[in-house]
Amino acid sequence: MDKNIRKVRNEDINPCLEETDASRMCMEHHNYERDRCGAYFQNYKNCRKYWHNIMVQRRREGVKPEMPTAAERQEMLAALGGRKPY
Repeated sequence: MDKNIRKVRNEDINPCLEETDASRMCMEHHNYERDRCGAYFQNYKNCRKYWHNIMVQRRREGVKPEMPTAAERQEMLAALGGRKPY
């Protein structure tokens, strides 16, 4: 597998893997008509924005790694009541 593909598919690196897959599946289902998958794209953008802000905050505080691992993200979401904040 290509190095970039492995990076994108790594749950510890990509916090929005589920949203990535959902938007890709929508595109495949609707024969790549982008206007039919706008909600999926917006959800992906919201996810990236949320986790980017978390990463920036951790960087400022000197926390390593800057992006929480998949397990840490699950704990953070569980603390919010199990729902995604985006």
